[in-house]
Amino acid sequence: MTPSDAAPRPDEHDEHDEDARLAARLVAEAARLAHRMRAEGLETRHKTSVSDVVTAADHAAEDLVRDRLRAERPDDAILGEEHGTVAGSSGRTWLVDPVDGTYNFVSGLPWWCSAVALRDGEDLVLGAVHDPVADATYVGGPGLTPTRDGVPLEPLVDRALASTCAATYLHPPLHDTEVGAAWRRAVGGLATVRVLGSMSMDSLAVATGRVGVLFGHSVAPWDELPGAAIIRGVGGVTRHVEAGGVDWYVAGAPTAVAEVCAALRGEPRDR
Repeated sequence: MTPSDAAPRPDEHDEHDEDARLAARLVAEAARLAHRMRAEGLETRHKTSVSDVVTAADHAAEDLVRDRLRAERPDDAILGEEHGTVAGSSGRTWLVDPVDGTYNFVSGLPWWCSAVALRDGEDLVLGAVHDPVADATYVGGPGLTPTRDGVPLEPLVDRALASTCAATYLHPPLHDTEVGAAWRRAVGGLATVRVLGSMSMDSLAVATGRVGVLFGHSVAPWDELPGAAIIRGVGGVTRHVEAGGVDWYVAGAPTAVAEVCAALRGEPRDR
C-alpha cells in the first residue's frame, strides 16, 4: 500500500483544515504586503533575463511567510523561490512563491498573486493562492474541497483541446528550437491561446473553468504545486511529459491534457 492509498489518521482532516486556514492567511498577507510596497515605489533587479525580475517586495513577502511558518509549523521544511530551503524534521515541506508574475506585478498588469503549497513527503496536500486584484483567496487540494473565500468551487467540466483555450508561454529565443517545435504542435490544436504570465493565476483560471488547460516547460515546484493542488481538487489532472529535450507540465481538463501531452510528443492526432 502506497502512502497516498493508506487510510488517513483520525486527526488528519482536522490537521489539513488547520493547514488550509494558515495557508489562506499567509498568501493574503503576503500579497497585501507586496501590493502596499509597490504603491510606495520599488526598484527592480533582473535575474536571468529582461523578463525575469525580482523586487524587494518578493523578498519581504517571502520573509513574512517564512517567519510565520517557522513560528507556527517549526518542524516543517520550507522551500521558497527567493531564499531557498529551510530544513525540517516532519517530512512536510511548504513551497512559497511570494509574488508569482513579478514582471506583471512591476509593470502594473493585474495577473499576479502570492501562492503556497504543502507537500507531505511526495503527496501534495494543498495549495493556496491570493489574487490581489479580486481580493480573493483560493485554497484546496486533492483531498480538500477547493474554495474561493470559503465558497466551494464547481467541479471541472471536461473539454477537448479544439474547443478550449490554453494558458501557456514560450520565450521568443526558443521559438526556432526543438522546444518551440513541440510547443507549436500543442498550440496548433487549440481554439485559442493566452500568454498571461503567472502559473498560479493560470491555474485559478483552469480551476474555475475560464481556461481549459495550461502548459509550460521547466516549471519550478513553487510555480506548479499551489495551483496543481487546486486543479486536482476540482477534478482536473496534472501531467509531466518529455518533449523537445525538456520537461513539460500540463494541467487542466482531462481530455485536453491528454491531447496536449500527445501533441507535445508528436503523436498523430485522431481524425
